[in-house]
Amino acid sequence: MTPSARLASAIEILGQLETSRRPVTLVLKDWGQSHRFAGSKDRTAIASLVFDALRVKSSASWIMGADDVRAIALGMLARLRGLNADAISALCTGERHAPDPLTDEERARLQTVNLEDAPANVLGDFPQWLLPHMEAAFGERAAEEGTALAMRASVDLRANLLKTTRDKALSELAHLGAKPTPFSPWGLRIAIGEDGRAPALNAEPAIAKGLVEVQDEASQLAALMAGAGGATQVLDLCAGAGGKTLALSAMLHNRGQIHATDNDGRRLMPIFDRLSRAGAHNVQVHAPRGQQDILAGLEAHCDLVFVDAPCTGSGTWRRNPDAKWRVRPGALEERLGEQREVLERATHYLRPGGRLAYVTCSLFREENEDQVARFLGEHDGYLPLDAAHLAREAGVPQLAEHASKLGAGLRLSPASTQTDGFYIAVMTKSR
Repeated sequence: MTPSARLASAIEILGQLETSRRPVTLVLKDWGQSHRFAGSKDRTAIASLVFDALRVKSSASWIMGADDVRAIALGMLARLRGLNADAISALCTGERHAPDPLTDEERARLQTVNLEDAPANVLGDFPQWLLPHMEAAFGERAAEEGTALAMRASVDLRANLLKTTRDKALSELAHLGAKPTPFSPWGLRIAIGEDGRAPALNAEPAIAKGLVEVQDEASQLAALMAGAGGATQVLDLCAGAGGKTLALSAMLHNRGQIHATDNDGRRLMPIFDRLSRAGAHNVQVHAPRGQQDILAGLEAHCDLVFVDAPCTGSGTWRRNPDAKWRVRPGALEERLGEQREVLERATHYLRPGGRLAYVTCSLFREENEDQVARFLGEHDGYLPLDAAHLAREAGVPQLAEHASKLGAGLRLSPASTQTDGFYIAVMTKSR
């Protein structure tokens, strides 16, 4: 396919997204199956165009003075890919599956690329209704944080210390340009190419042999900051596919016992293969079984209860740019209720003196500092641990400067730490 035909296909897919409101990955998959003439490189290039358009949907529309999918795609080429009006015009000839030629107004707007007087939600490329929530978390830096969330994310991996060292893992992946991450002692980072393509990690022996796991550095730091070091009984209450469970297992060097569970048994299914591949032998998976109490016997018994709480996922918009346009106001309130429930459930399993780690991949104050403040206000027996002290205790003192100024906990974000957006708070049960 020609570059022009790829652009036309991306515009077609963006149109399907507008009408279906389905996740972009499913729409891309369906398009590929119905357009078998498109080779793997074509599909990758088209997907990159679609993802980039979703990243800068608001600012691209502002540039073009229109919000239709063609305007968003053209504005993206100028805003994110740096193409000038002539280069974009060369893609839009109307010939051989190319988009229609530029109108005079489109050319004029592409020649100016003006974002003057654009509001913060346009500059930061997030929905207007989320502006109060972004400002509550970041104040005048809301647009800056949003812009960072709209950029492409690197590929982060965690060296599995049960099987290797980070130095050896770096050597294994040197051909991909792997570098150490700035904070996590286990982390590796691979930059994304200019075309937005990620390396084909499923073809890497280091992945197949369990030497490394794909995991954003912020997620690694959440496990590290929980302070599982001397724990003998750990409960991962929202384990999902097991990324943080595996990190905790490696931290404990396969000693002690980690209990991994999740309300949604389907989310747990990948954990079994991942545990086997990683060589993690100290994890017991508790899959839901109807009304059966699958955690019976763990009440007031755990040294650490790790709560990777359900949330809006705003901190992962770099990796899931369509999610920020699909989220609705009611979703935030629903997540807040789920967080309150899982925190209350966690209290049943923590022993006196134990730690409760509360983690989200959200940037919103309501899901983070405000949620922890509410919990502490309702539970006299719990005390927050100083985030700066936790950072030093975990061996990453440079994270101390990222202690939240809005309450308890630590804040990470693409703009401040070049990671996904994460919030990490640790509390201790005093009695």
